[in-house]
Amino acid sequence: MRRSTRARRSSGNARSKRLLAVVGTLVVFGGVVAVTQISSAQDRRPNNPRPASGQCVQPSPGATAPNGDGSTTRTWQNGRWVRNHWGDGQQSVPECEDGKDGTVGSGSAIACPDVTAKLPQVPARARAEVDRNLAQLQTQIAEADRRLAAEGSKGEAVIRTSLLQPLAAKRRAVLDRITTAIDRAGPRPQGLAQLAECQVQPTGNSGGGNTGGGNTGGGNTGGGNTGGGNTGGGDTGGGNAPGAGLGVLANNCDESQLQPHDGFQNGNRCVSTEFGEVGAAANNPSLLITEFPEQVGQNQAFTLRVSTRNLIRDRFLAAGQGGYYVESSLLNDQGLVRGHFHTACRMLDSLTAPPEPQEVPAFFVATEDGRGGAQPDEVTIQIPGLPESGTAQCAVWAGDGSHRLPMMERANQTPAFDAVRIEVS
Repeated sequence: MRRSTRARRSSGNARSKRLLAVVGTLVVFGGVVAVTQISSAQDRRPNNPRPASGQCVQPSPGATAPNGDGSTTRTWQNGRWVRNHWGDGQQSVPECEDGKDGTVGSGSAIACPDVTAKLPQVPARARAEVDRNLAQLQTQIAEADRRLAAEGSKGEAVIRTSLLQPLAAKRRAVLDRITTAIDRAGPRPQGLAQLAECQVQPTGNSGGGNTGGGNTGGGNTGGGNTGGGNTGGGDTGGGNAPGAGLGVLANNCDESQLQPHDGFQNGNRCVSTEFGEVGAAANNPSLLITEFPEQVGQNQAFTLRVSTRNLIRDRFLAAGQGGYYVESSLLNDQGLVRGHFHTACRMLDSLTAPPEPQEVPAFFVATEDGRGGAQPDEVTIQIPGLPESGTAQCAVWAGDGSHRLPMMERANQTPAFDAVRIEVS
């Protein structure tokens, strides 16, 4: 029987699932980068509006949204825009050919009230139906954003009558279903119908284009001039360097026989970019999956709730556009890591042997919303469904602006990651 229940941390069953998942993740933790390395040797140049070759290249498997519409989507959560970069930020061929940056409505977007934040405690019996309808609300917003991007130049009156009013009617129907579902199992929620109206709001452009890809993530700052030669070797790598007397084998790429890393997702390379800033122990990032279903149906949409602490989610240099390992790790004025976090779900072939690290996960996004701080806050990850039955491992982990797992002050601190098991039937 299909069921979806809210996980409780006090539940022994959920706790054992988490421990098993974490152990499985730790076994391959040294190769966690391989989860995101989904570009082949043929995809070494970026998908951008004007490729050097004059031809748009097909993105790697899993690098774009499941419906193929866009490499980046926005949703309105808890009073802010949450930006999800599907896969590694590569663009689909139509996006590339149209000269778009993959961001839905880069100048403006649909802003709707956050329904999740207004819900009461959802009874376990109603959780599956509520989650399905919440996912439908997100789908409606995404579709409205696409229409806004295509028809936004037609004027305010057209947007109101052909986009906002129909969207409000659709949302009222979904909100009615949510109200009924909760009412059948517990106290009837009040006031959800008031959350139907949406509006068009201007958006920033901090997650793509100039600050998230090309100009600051590749070429000049990530490669030759600052990443190798002068700053990585010679004077700083000798006797007085950190680790002197420990028999350090290498701290730069001067003696490496491998090719220099070029900002794209290729292995057998040597990275010269300096690691960068490491915060104090109390300021190191941490995160937790706070809600997840224990069981879902095949291709059934569901959500994960992720809470982060000490992670400023404002830096994402698209790996598919040359932003991989090219920027040093940076702290903000409060000593907190600037970056984002990743979410991936993969099907496990075995529960007794670690999975193959090179396989493309069934689901992957990188989330950047310009928020985060010393106090925990939550982001809801919408997963459109998993295509196979079996046991899925869904994991989340922090990344700095250039996709490295942030390091900690001490060796005995736990990195910023979490993982759970979900049965798919």
